[in-house]
Amino acid sequence: MKSMKSAAQAGFTLIELIVVIVILGILAATALPKFVSFGSDARLASLNAAKGAFSSAASMAKGKYLVAGGTSTVVEGSTVTFVTGNGYPQADAPFAAAAGLNATDYTFYTTPGAATGTTPLVPTGGIVIVPNSVAGTATGVTCSLAYIQPAASSTAAPTYTPPTAC
Repeated sequence: MKSMKSAAQAGFTLIELIVVIVILGILAATALPKFVSFGSDARLASLNAAKGAFSSAASMAKGKYLVAGGTSTVVEGSTVTFVTGNGYPQADAPFAAAAGLNATDYTFYTTPGAATGTTPLVPTGGIVIVPNSVAGTATGVTCSLAYIQPAASSTAAPTYTPPTAC
């Protein structure tokens, strides 16, 4: 004859498993937006670092121009061409390379043109960089940084158009 004593529980009941899964789902739903924004924050930080790189490279090139003159100089192995009569670098791919920016991380736009649904506005005398993770997308239109060379014979420094959203 079998004893009527209840046997020791060997595992979790179906109800307990469902409750745990629901709790994990709620936690995941609240944590996911925080992880999604990390990508945006990383792209924004990357573009801010690129702005610093552009600014430093432009200052170094301007210093070399003031000391030696000429129409170009070599900075970090790249030949940087100066804006005529100004001494700041022209906005082109060799200047971006001198600033330490490369195609592994960024897509470069150098041909002036209006923004489209997937490409940013490229001002005349400017170079625009977009992180490769969003290049060619609608996000890449606003998640971009532009370096705009000063006008010839101007004493003004280069200007930058920062990203509006990433």
